[in-house]
Amino acid sequence: MSFTDLQDFMRELRRRELLHVVHAEVDPELEVTEIVTRMVKEQGPALLFTNVKGAKYPLAINLLATMERIEVGLGKHPEEIGEDLLELLERINPPTPSTLWRNRGGLWNLMNVRPRRVLRAKSQRMTDLAPNLHDMPILKCWPGDGGRFITLPLVRSRDPETGAHNMGIYRMQMYDERTTGMHMQIQKGGAFHHAASESSGTDLEMAVALGGDPALILSAVIPLPEGIDESGFAGVMRGKRTPMTKARTVDVNVPANAEFVIEGVLRMGERRLEGPFGDHFGHYSEAHDFPVFHVKTITRKRNPVYPATVVGIPPQEDRYMGDAAQLATKPLIKLMRKEVQDLWSYYESGFHNLLVVSVHNRYGREQLKTALGILGEGQLSLTKCMVLVPASVDPANPSQVAGAVAANFRAAIDYRLVHATAQDTLDFTGDAYEQGSKMVLDATGYGHAPDRLDVTAMAVSLEQLSDDIVDHRVIKGRLVVVKLRAGCADPKGLVQQLVLHQGLKSAKIVAAVSDDIDIQDNESLIWGVFTRFDCAKDTVFTEQSFNGIVPVYSGVMGIDATWKTGYPEPLRMDPDIVRKVDARWSEYWK
Repeated sequence: MSFTDLQDFMRELRRRELLHVVHAEVDPELEVTEIVTRMVKEQGPALLFTNVKGAKYPLAINLLATMERIEVGLGKHPEEIGEDLLELLERINPPTPSTLWRNRGGLWNLMNVRPRRVLRAKSQRMTDLAPNLHDMPILKCWPGDGGRFITLPLVRSRDPETGAHNMGIYRMQMYDERTTGMHMQIQKGGAFHHAASESSGTDLEMAVALGGDPALILSAVIPLPEGIDESGFAGVMRGKRTPMTKARTVDVNVPANAEFVIEGVLRMGERRLEGPFGDHFGHYSEAHDFPVFHVKTITRKRNPVYPATVVGIPPQEDRYMGDAAQLATKPLIKLMRKEVQDLWSYYESGFHNLLVVSVHNRYGREQLKTALGILGEGQLSLTKCMVLVPASVDPANPSQVAGAVAANFRAAIDYRLVHATAQDTLDFTGDAYEQGSKMVLDATGYGHAPDRLDVTAMAVSLEQLSDDIVDHRVIKGRLVVVKLRAGCADPKGLVQQLVLHQGLKSAKIVAAVSDDIDIQDNESLIWGVFTRFDCAKDTVFTEQSFNGIVPVYSGVMGIDATWKTGYPEPLRMDPDIVRKVDARWSEYWK
């Protein structure tokens, strides 16, 4: 099954009782977020709000917040898409007339990479003579947000040098009825187009599609190689070419079946303060200057639906969208790197903060070559912490990964630090904006026998070591997490004491987290650790020295992953909104 547009998909969800229609009036500022975050945690249905305060159009949200709904949207499990493509490429290698003929069905599907040109597009049935963004149910998601944000835009731009199109999801803060921010993060295709445009002294035309079928939306999430149009990959995922049309006022091709198309321009050299915004790292991303998008016109369907999503402390809808994206593309990474058995980015960490890769070592230290190569690949280059594990370990299984680290990691030979490098725009732990450090932990065990795991190895009562320690957890006998009380004066100093303590000498890693983290819950633990430390500033070892100019680390590795002064606040909903939703809960289900 493939869908022509967003509403076609919504009708199927409703037929399967996977979508609920809310007729009660809701406020797009905060109330919708509180409802939606509860639905995600409860694995609840997608939602269609028909009566949004102050808006002319209904709001659809949470559409892709389960893997079941994503499978409905794509007609198959997302991993099958990448595996089918990988198998096809392997079967036609080398390409001969007979192999090409035998695999003509798969090759024919690759022809769907070419968009289909449409002259009478549904997305252009109506044109607003006086475009006004206030007509849309644009959300304010979190109390500290800088304003209301378009959260699920499919932003289309063209490379001013090659003419190649790009489509990405870049949040857009609404400044007024015809002006927004354009939050294009580091390593994004639209940002490259904008930089090229400014270097040539010209404005950049853009078009923003709101609403598309699931394949189109997910293609904008997938980190495709630079220069590949996401609408083409959507055609391959869907099994049908993506219908596209020429925008009315800008030289950009846009989805013909979108709900809305907002056409406009980024003016050369113009910047405006954007944010803060409660982002998928679970904290507020700090306000910063970004390009300004000026709306020229808005076209739409006759009866459009406005799509949105909410991000925040995991889990949120982006968990499922991000997992689907990596499931669909990881077979292609394995095609480029034969030694890679599997890999997995953890949504709990905000994806970029923790990547685990299982590898076959075919020669000495090949795993390091693999790590450095992956750190140079597109969006994967923004990875902060990479853990290498044996090919027998499932990278998506936290218990297996922890076991490999506990048994195989030895700081003296298995730790690599990459200091003062480019970092994710949303990462707030480094020394400067979009700058930070990365680390590679080699837990493949190549070159030495694994340690015998002994759950009794921690022969020390951690809470008795310091009044600042309020809870602890030992994982696989070698990995220790301590929760510190609010107001602990020197977390890093305490971590340094712990890695020097004789009772912890058999540990491999000791990590300290703040008191808001539930260390017994893996989801909270992974989020609390990997979003709150810089690999260079907040990591210590029992011993640190130099061999010539080579740094040498030995003993226990310590990580200060506590919340620090200067970090943005973690996301918390206004208690008044929580009480409001509690009181109205039954109204949403009438």
